[in-house]
Amino acid sequence: MTAQRDTANGAHFAFTDRWGGVSAVPYEELNLGGAVGDDPDAVRTNRERAAASLGLDPGRVVWMNQVHGAGVEVVDAPWGARPVPETDALVTAERGLALAVLTADCVPVLLADPAAGVVAAAHAGRPGMIAGVVPAAVRAMTELGADPARIVARTGPSVCGRCYEVPEAMRAEVAAVEPAAYAVTSWGTPAVDVAAGVHAQLERLGVRAREQSPVCTLESKDHFSYRRDRTTGRLAGYVWLG
Repeated sequence: MTAQRDTANGAHFAFTDRWGGVSAVPYEELNLGGAVGDDPDAVRTNRERAAASLGLDPGRVVWMNQVHGAGVEVVDAPWGARPVPETDALVTAERGLALAVLTADCVPVLLADPAAGVVAAAHAGRPGMIAGVVPAAVRAMTELGADPARIVARTGPSVCGRCYEVPEAMRAEVAAVEPAAYAVTSWGTPAVDVAAGVHAQLERLGVRAREQSPVCTLESKDHFSYRRDRTTGRLAGYVWLG
């Protein structure tokens, strides 16, 4: 059920694939997104299954209402009866509270400073990367005592620069903000590499311990891809302190 999972000094990271859930076509199987048109009961079951596979209490997983911005919410408990806020990054110093980020081509970014006991999850699509959601998440972490030199970063499955074709004007706009995101498709047209942009931002912030998933969501039939399928499910990345 989980395509990638690892642990670093008590910080846990996991990224799901699309299998092991109960959602029907076109969301098959493990759709974890609640705002894509899937049956809410199926999404609830899928979230419970994913949490169980990671040894998590599904009631202790915090989700976001993602809007492709640079907003950050610092949390110390699940939302409960409160409305889920519009934000694209979550930060917590609460041990055992899992933060989740949903994607289907965008870059899921998981960050942890185990020594400080601080973790973050960020949703970095092209607009969010340009807006600086990842630097904003790191800043929020440092305000809780994290040190970028200690932060461990993981970026999960996302559309790669060889596949993310965009108009030339859009590539120029992105590259003007983040030159590392400039890319060319495998067939020679303008493209954007959001993951490369995210990692360049993390490097400048002093985050050295980084790993990037080799999976391109558009190329992988084991992952959801909005660019490939349009109506589809959502993957999740989870980070928590054990």
